[in-house]
Amino acid sequence: MTSFKCLSVSQPFAYLIISGKKKIELRSWNTNFRGDILIHAPLKIRKSDCRRLHVEGNLVTGAIVGKATLHDVKKYGTKREWIDDVRYHLASSVFSSKRYGFLLKNAKAFSIPIPCKGRLGLFDVQIGATGPNDVQIASDIFDEEYRTQWINHH
Repeated sequence: MTSFKCLSVSQPFAYLIISGKKKIELRSWNTNFRGDILIHAPLKIRKSDCRRLHVEGNLVTGAIVGKATLHDVKKYGTKREWIDDVRYHLASSVFSSKRYGFLLKNAKAFSIPIPCKGRLGLFDVQIGATGPNDVQIASDIFDEEYRTQWINHH
C-alpha cells in the first residue's frame, strides 16, 4: 500500500482545481506540507457555486478525482490582497475567514476516480486499503502519468 496526502474540496471546486482553472484553495488553517496531494471530491455539491461559475454536467463525488502539487501557502493579511487573487481562488464572498491560500500547480484529473471517504484537513490516504482492485487502479494511474510525462517531453 502507498500513502498519499489528500485534501477534500467540495464540487465544483475539486473539478476546477484538477482542470487547472483554480490555482489557489482557500483554508482557515495553515500547513507546512509541500508536495503532491490528492484531490478528493466529497458528496456535497455546491449548486449555487456551479451556477455562478458556469460549471455544468455530472460532477464526480465521493472519490479522489485527481492530484496537484501544493507548492506554497499565501497568508492573506488584507482585503486588497484577497481581492487581487479572486481570479485564482474563485471565492464568492469578500475576505472570508479563510485567510490561507494553498498555491497549487501541476493539476491533473484522474481518468478513473478512486472511491474514498473524505475527512477534514490534510489527511493520509492508503491507496489499496479499500479493495483489491484499487491497488491496480492506482498503479495504472500513476504508471500512465509517469509514461505520459516522458513521452510528451521527447
